[in-house]
Amino acid sequence: MYLIVGLGNPEPEYANTRHNMGFDVINKLAKKNDISLNKTKYNAIYGTGIIKNEKVILIKPQTFMNNSGESAVEFVRFYKEPLEKVIVVYDDMDTDIGKIRVRAKGGPGSHNGMKSMVYELKSGDFARIRVGIGRPKDEFDRIDYVIGKIPDAEYITLQEGEDLAVDAVEYWIENGIDNTMNKYNTYNSRY
Repeated sequence: MYLIVGLGNPEPEYANTRHNMGFDVINKLAKKNDISLNKTKYNAIYGTGIIKNEKVILIKPQTFMNNSGESAVEFVRFYKEPLEKVIVVYDDMDTDIGKIRVRAKGGPGSHNGMKSMVYELKSGDFARIRVGIGRPKDEFDRIDYVIGKIPDAEYITLQEGEDLAVDAVEYWIENGIDNTMNKYNTYNSRY
């Protein structure tokens, strides 16, 4: 079984913001694979289903971004899945808009949601997909940039990154993290 965690802030107030790329990817995975996100537990909205012949749980923590790990760790403990079966999807300012980066493990960087994940899981040994949102022109506008309204033209490019992340999650389930990194970090474009 795979635990797929998308990071974001509770919707609808924060829907369609750069900071909710993780939630958007979970929503698209759910829709594409006919999985209902209609359950609540451990301060999260989640759904169970099958992707690529494997059981998955799609998780959207409702703790607000900075405490995402508090919810996710409860799913890991309850289902007793090793961290190799966990993948976290989130927004990343250091990745270009519309691009993704896949990593098998690592530190949290400057992302507060990932800081919470690493802290609560007591490890960075879980896979992650960073969905690129680019950087604001003015570094002082970071908060407005990640939770503010997205211009229509940019939103289309962001959705391309979300779609790429959906593909990468499905590929990871079927082919493993190393193959996923090789495929998506090398080309990082639509095929």
